[in-house]
Amino acid sequence: MFSRLQYITDSPRLAEQACRAGVKWVQVRVKSTDEKTWVEIAHDIAKICKANNAICIVNDNPEIALQVNANGVHLGKKDMSLADAKKIIKTYKLIIGGSANTAEDVIWLAEQKVDYMGLGPLRFTSTKKDLNPVLGIEGYTKIMEEVRQLPIAIPPIYAIGGIVAGDIQGFLSMGIYGVAVSSAISNAKNINLVVQEFMTGIEGGLNAVLNEKELNHEIRR
Repeated sequence: MFSRLQYITDSPRLAEQACRAGVKWVQVRVKSTDEKTWVEIAHDIAKICKANNAICIVNDNPEIALQVNANGVHLGKKDMSLADAKKIIKTYKLIIGGSANTAEDVIWLAEQKVDYMGLGPLRFTSTKKDLNPVLGIEGYTKIMEEVRQLPIAIPPIYAIGGIVAGDIQGFLSMGIYGVAVSSAISNAKNINLVVQEFMTGIEGGLNAVLNEKELNHEIRR
């Protein structure tokens, strides 16, 4: 089972604080820097994740993911193709994820057998350049209603893009598996408190979904 909370960062210092606060999945997203620095950052964060029994995913670059012994790689829509990435990691059991912005993207990624996907953005975020069209809650709802009716297995979907803890219950109720966040944790005055807010939101959201299923079952009876 994957953690339902992903933290995206390029800071080993913040990654360590987040892991100590309870984060069990860190995605290393490094942009606009040389490869040597990228490798150093990814190596440090992968080491921190291993010490804290957390998953480490490297954004965009499967070669670096292998080099630093990360657990997997995440590929955006404009990054290396999934086919090329799979050739590089084919002899390794790495997690592979992809980015989606439409129902068609979700379906395509599911057909490519990714292990998970990030769907978004929910709202505008300054941490991501070349931002895809903002979905809003209405966009997520429409996409999830469409893909849940299809006779194909959909891997875990993470909402991404300006997510805050208060968004979680609504996402879980529509079938979203978890959330991927950056600014909400990175910019927090108290990372421990914010991580716990997300964890509490996830627990409460899962309980609400379970209670709703039990209620619907009783009604059908």
